[in-house]
Parts: sequence; structure tokens; C-alpha cells
Amino acid sequence: MTSDEAMWAGVVPDASRRLLIAAVDSFAELGYHGTSTRQIAAGAGMSAGALYVHYRTKADLLYRIAELVHESVLAALRDALADVHGPTARVRALMYAFACWHARHHRAARVIQNELGALEAGPARTIAGMRRRVRAVLHEEIQAGVAAGVFDVADVAGTGRALASLAIDVCRWYRPEGAASPEEIGALYAHLAVRMLRPGRDG
Repeated sequence: MTSDEAMWAGVVPDASRRLLIAAVDSFAELGYHGTSTRQIAAGAGMSAGALYVHYRTKADLLYRIAELVHESVLAALRDALADVHGPTARVRALMYAFACWHARHHRAARVIQNELGALEAGPARTIAGMRRRVRAVLHEEIQAGVAAGVFDVADVAGTGRALASLAIDVCRWYRPEGAASPEEIGALYAHLAVRMLRPGRDG
């Protein structure tokens, strides 16, 4: 099972999961607008009309993918902070998890980064709210470090956006056959994040 397939493991029934995985593959290769529902169904080994039994529209399927992706990111970030203490250690753990996630799930992450503009207005607002919650996790940790006098940061919001952008951009260039593993990328980005925050007494 690939990393992306493991992320979809909770999608039931099996046919819904197969369609979702096939959609991710097609959207990653052809783009949302370049993919037909017939291609998605074929990729899942189903008849042309099978998609509509499980998803109302192709846009509905994209929304479900986006929802699961953001839930997975949020869970990874929250898990990374469990039992980690001290501003520097917490930001290091957060950026390690953030960058690792975008390497391990690079195909699904690229779909989300490239295709969210195809969402309808209501679903788009929901996903925008989830994206704000992802950014808030990092923002809050940086703010806590500044308040504790550990980080020297002039613009907390801007620095948070910069660090989030670094991690997210991994999905655009990462390839499994490349020289660096997700863990190595995570370690590098965690190191870079701490350097950017110029930690003081506990760094």
C-alpha cells in the first residue's frame, strides 16, 4: 500500500475508495479539467456510470479528496506536537512533520495545490477554513516562542506563511526516486525553520 492509499484507508465502501484513488491519479497526471468521469471509473476498474453511485459529481469527488488531505495534514501536525515541550523543539517537530507529509503524499498534495480553484463556492469556503487551521498551528507555535522570548521574529504572520510555504512546496518537486527521503527532507526543513527563527536561550 502506498502512502496515499494508506491515507484513504478509512474511505468506505471499497468502491468509493477505489474511485477516489483513481481520481487522485488522474488529477495528478491530467489535471482536474483534463480528467473525465469515464477515465476515473476506468482507473477504478468500474463502468462509466459507477462514479455517480458514490459521488454526486466530479467536483464532489475533488472536494472529498481535499477534505481528507487537510484532515490528514492537521492530524500529522497535532501528533507531531504530542509530548514535545519548549518552543524550539515544538517548531522543529512541526516543520519536520509538515515537510515529511508533503513528500510522502506528494501526488495528493499536488492535486490540492493545483486544482482547488475547481471547487464550488461552498466547498471552497470549507476547505479555506481548514487551510487556515493548518496555518494557525504553525502561527501559534511561533507566537508562543516570541512571547517566551525564545524567538526573535519581527513578523510572526509573515514568518509563519514563509515556513508553511517551504513545507508545502516540497510536493511540487519531490520524487520518490530522488536522492533525499521524506525523513531527510523533514530534518533539513526543521533545521532551516529553527535557523530562521533565530532561537535564543533554549535553542
